[in-house]
Amino acid sequence: QVQVAESGGGSAPPGGSLRLSCKASGIIFAINTMNWYHQAPGKERELVASIASSGGFYYADSVKGRFTISRDSAPNTAYLQMNSLKPEDTGVYYCNLNTRKSLYTSLMDYWGEGTLVTVSS
Repeated sequence: QVQVAESGGGSAPPGGSLRLSCKASGIIFAINTMNWYHQAPGKERELVASIASSGGFYYADSVKGRFTISRDSAPNTAYLQMNSLKPEDTGVYYCNLNTRKSLYTSLMDYWGEGTLVTVSS
């Protein structure tokens, strides 16, 4: 069974750094995308960064130049290096694996439980 788990959350001052990790375990199709979402208190969850198995990537405008997403293939692990943190980065960060069982099956999403990031002075 596919499982996703985040780690690395914590507290940091404005301008500080944190590194989040997301490990996906189980039988995972080689073609997939790993995504980081951010949910600030009282707001909707939004996509922050994505990285595909091909190496393609995406960043939300709010984090461009500050956050970097990367991944390992064995095991399937995604990282989010967060630099120059701002108070508005505070919230729960969720890791999402978007994949299929094969090219002939529909897309599926697997979510972690989230890890809390607090940015304050």
